[in-house]
Amino acid sequence: MRSHFVAQTSGMQWVLIIGALLLLLLIFSLVFKYINLWFRAYLTKADIGFMHIIGMSLRKVNPATIVDAKIAAVQAGLKLDTHDLEAHFLAGGNPTKVVRALIASDRADLELTFKTATGIDLAGRDVLEAVQTCVLPKVIDCPDATATGRTEVAAVAKDGIQVMARARVTVRTNLPRLVGGATEETIIARVGEGIVTSIGSALSHKEVLENPDMISKQVLQKGLDAGTAFEILSIDIADVDIGENIGAKLQADQAEADKRVAQAKAEERRAMAVAREQEMAAAVTENRAKVVLAEAEVPKALADAFRSGNLGVMDYYKMKNVMADTAMRESISEDQDSGNEN
Repeated sequence: MRSHFVAQTSGMQWVLIIGALLLLLLIFSLVFKYINLWFRAYLTKADIGFMHIIGMSLRKVNPATIVDAKIAAVQAGLKLDTHDLEAHFLAGGNPTKVVRALIASDRADLELTFKTATGIDLAGRDVLEAVQTCVLPKVIDCPDATATGRTEVAAVAKDGIQVMARARVTVRTNLPRLVGGATEETIIARVGEGIVTSIGSALSHKEVLENPDMISKQVLQKGLDAGTAFEILSIDIADVDIGENIGAKLQADQAEADKRVAQAKAEERRAMAVAREQEMAAAVTENRAKVVLAEAEVPKALADAFRSGNLGVMDYYKMKNVMADTAMRESISEDQDSGNEN
């Protein structure tokens, strides 16, 4: 009995020893995992406690990201709250990029607050790139060949000659308008519209070729960067080419269209004339039929005149002589007309 009890007691002791070792191993792993972060924060005076670092893991926050961002901010002389960095991380933001942007703006004397930077980051824009564009302006090609497949903006001057221009727009980020401001596509569209308007208002294509800077001056005066996330610094015309004679082509097309319309109207008048001719021929035939019917009534009228005594035999012969004389005269007249024609 005693030996069995001693064996059972020693077995429980081994279980307790193994459990203690596992607990110590877990504690050691946690300490080893977070001690490095805490020690770095302690040396750089980032003011992040060891329990705070463990609490970040429990709150599903990446402690390394927050510690690195806080250390960078402290080393740069920025005063940021650790809880604000955690809140931005939980909101889906990138604290590292926000801190780098704040450091860059502070070095460049740009007015960028932590609230504005986090808002830009959460809006889906690259806040660090925005700050870098403020320091180093960006050049945008107009039109964007990769998006539209066109390398030049085509417009037509008042003399009908097509002019094709390519511009390069230098912009820098307007940080206060970055949230809610229009993107580069809007800048490109507005500059392209301004180029078309400027060329279209020129009296001649020669005027555009002689002074291409007139395009940039007119476009800059329109304030095309209003409501956008950028500020236009300059618009430079990189290339100007001559295209087709659009005016002459349009005039030729119009003349061809007018000719077709005139031909259609002439064909319509000819068809109406042919129809009228057919109508008149039918009317003549109808009148001849009426004459034949009327002539058929003459013998009846003569017979009635003989019966009633209104017409005598001598009167009848005189009428026949007159008719014969008339027929002879008509025959002689027709023979003379045919002889003259020959």
